[in-house]
Amino acid sequence: MKNSNSFLILVMILIGSAAIYAQNSNWVAPKSSNALKNPFKGNLSATADGKKIFNQMCVLCHGLKGEGNGEAGLSLERKPANFLALKVITESDGAIFWKITHGKAPMASYDELLSDDQRWKLVNYIRELGKKGVVKIKQRTK
Repeated sequence: MKNSNSFLILVMILIGSAAIYAQNSNWVAPKSSNALKNPFKGNLSATADGKKIFNQMCVLCHGLKGEGNGEAGLSLERKPANFLALKVITESDGAIFWKITHGKAPMASYDELLSDDQRWKLVNYIRELGKKGVVKIKQRTK
């Protein structure tokens, strides 16, 4: 019985470590990406378009709410980004756009799959998801 408890604890530590690694990965867009300006910032129609694109292209890995828990993402060694995480929320629009454009395995580059406008619209929708995450965090701390 003691060995099975030790094994269970070890498994829980490994699972927790994987989750922490996924959110603490060191994928940083170049500083020059911060200068990129979102042409659709504040555009609600563009954000709605971004949601459609997200549901078609991103939800399988990033999940419906953008928490990095989509069905396809669960099997990946490097877990997809959680768009509700502070690390993503504090990134510039340009940095997020750059990451969507260039990708980093296992995430594909969307430079040729999506137009610039589509990628900027995704940035808008990712921002909406992030706002919902901030609300959740505030509710938990009250």
